[in-house]
Formats: sequence, C-alpha cells, structure tokens
Amino acid sequence: MSTAPAQYTGYAALTEEKGKKLELEKWSYTPKQWTEDDVDIKVDCCGMCGSCIHTLTNGWPQPTSYPCIAGHEVVGTIVRAGSRTSHKVGTRVGVGAQGGSCLECDYCKQGLQQHCEKGLIMTYQGTWEDGSVAQGGYADFMRCRGALAVPIPDGLESETTAPLLCAGVTVYAPLKRFNAGPGKRVGVIGIGGLGHLALQIAKAMGAEVYALSHSASKMDDAEKLGCPRENFIVAKDQDEVRKKYNKHFDILILTSSSNDIPLEGLYLPLLRNMGTFVICGLPEEKLPSMYGQMLVYKSINLAGSLIGGSSEIAELFDLALKHDIKAWVETRPMSEVTQTAHDMHAGKSRYRYVLKN
Repeated sequence: MSTAPAQYTGYAALTEEKGKKLELEKWSYTPKQWTEDDVDIKVDCCGMCGSCIHTLTNGWPQPTSYPCIAGHEVVGTIVRAGSRTSHKVGTRVGVGAQGGSCLECDYCKQGLQQHCEKGLIMTYQGTWEDGSVAQGGYADFMRCRGALAVPIPDGLESETTAPLLCAGVTVYAPLKRFNAGPGKRVGVIGIGGLGHLALQIAKAMGAEVYALSHSASKMDDAEKLGCPRENFIVAKDQDEVRKKYNKHFDILILTSSSNDIPLEGLYLPLLRNMGTFVICGLPEEKLPSMYGQMLVYKSINLAGSLIGGSSEIAELFDLALKHDIKAWVETRPMSEVTQTAHDMHAGKSRYRYVLKN
C-alpha cells in the first residue's frame, strides 16, 4: 500500500490568464495541515464537471484563487486514516464537491454537510482552518475530512461511479426532497452530465420521466436512459410546448447551465399547482426577471439545490447498485486533462469525461 508524499502533484491553472485558456500544468503543493479527522486518498480517477470549467476560467461570481487544481468527483483508496474517522487504510471511497465541514452541527451529524451551519469547505477552492486553499482531484493524492469520504460498495465500477459524486447526487438530493416517485411526473431540462443521470435516478425512484431538450439529437440516448420516446420534448417551439404540456409536471429539474432560462415564457406554465422548479445547473448570468404572479397563482416552488451530503451519496450508491445506474463516460489518462477540459468546454462529452491515473 502506498503512502501519501509530503507534497501532492496535480494539474493546475497557475494563473487567471492560463485558466481562461484552460492551460493546465503540473504543479506540486503542500496539502492542508493534517488532523485526526482527515484521510489521505490515492486518486484512482476523477470525473470532470462543468463546475470545473466555470471555476478554472473564473466564470462564476465567486473569484477563483490561482493556482487552481479542479476535480471533485474523486474515487481512490485511503492510504492514511485519522484516528477520529471510521475509515481503514485500503478502503475504496468517493469524494464529491465538498471536502470539509465543522462535523459538529445538526446538519453535519445527519450527513447533510452541504448545509453545515459554520460553512462548507469545497473540495477545491475551499479554505481550510490553517488558511490553505483546498485543491481537487486532478492529482495523484488528496486530503479531506474523513466524514466526506464515502465508501463505495463492491459491484460499482470506479469510472462509471465517479460522476455520481457530484452530478448524480446534485440531482438525487432534490428529487428525494420533493418526493419524486410513483404518481409523479418529472421533467429533466437538458440531457448532459447532470441530466443523463437525473433521467436514470428519477426512473429508479418510480417517477414518470420526461426529457426536455432544444433538439431531437439526444432522443435515442434519452430512451436508453429510461425516457420513452413519446416523453421526449423538443422545447424549441415554446408556444406549442406550453399548450400541449400546460400544468403537466410535478417537478421540473434544470440541469443545463445555459443563460436566458425561459422561466416565465416556458417552464413555469408547465408546472401543476404546487409544482416545483429546481435549479441544479448554474448559468453564469443572472436569472431573468419575472412577475411574482407566476409563482403565486399556482403556489409554485422555485427552488435551488446544492450538491449532496455523505448520507445522500451513500443512498445514491445503494440506488445505483439496485437499479444499475451508471454514468456514460469516456475515460482518458489524467495527463490529457488540458485537452479534455477543452473538449468539455466545447460540449463534446456524452456525457462525462473521467480522468484516470
């Protein structure tokens, strides 16, 4: 069994200029100061998330701190386990978008660490208590709180499971929260990294699933993912879709990060009374303005959902094992991270790239 070195090496955007060009270079750094609540993980593979691209290019309102190693769909093996963790050396675990929390508040004790009352520490770009900036999984090793490293059951492949740690749990958490299941109609907006998992998960939960896309190019894929062809909606003609599916859905889940979301013009009219519109994909621009009546007259919930905690990741692993939920992935060597980031940014993935050491 290998042990973690004093310095970890990953692929970083060293400056904002290089980040905007998605030029990633090998860079070594000293991880956060060790505590007995931590684990060291030898990284086997790491999925590439749209959030990584937004962060590397400094596209979101929160400014990026450089150098930046992205990657928060990490699968690997524990090589060092703190005495205050429940882990053993040699355990295969997954770490999602969160690497740390206070471990003491009510939310943390429930395994809902993304709602930590003292503030979550992201897997990359989070700030640790020693002042160091957290670095992600495009690397050989990573260090995080043991409570955020979730054991992966036997029977789940590392590469196809990695995207469940962010993309998967990001859609699972709100589907669970708003009771997607038998008798509910769930519409998934955008068939990409999040959307292709949302279709599988909603179907596994027993809901009637629909896919909403700007073209019919992904209809065959959606059918293989559990969406009947007759439930595939090409949303280009908004007037026609609005008439045909007026008050049709219990839940609409937005998985696309495109700007100019037609909330008032398309999506909110499709919801039933007391229906829910959930934002999971994050555009770089503000949401469009609309009249409050769009929400009030049908008692509509306009909701957001932030990743998922360790308890929800564990539940999703169990669901995936039972219903054969897998990310559609293309695996590439970690050394090809720069080209992979360019391909991801260009929208070429169907539907997730996974980088492997």
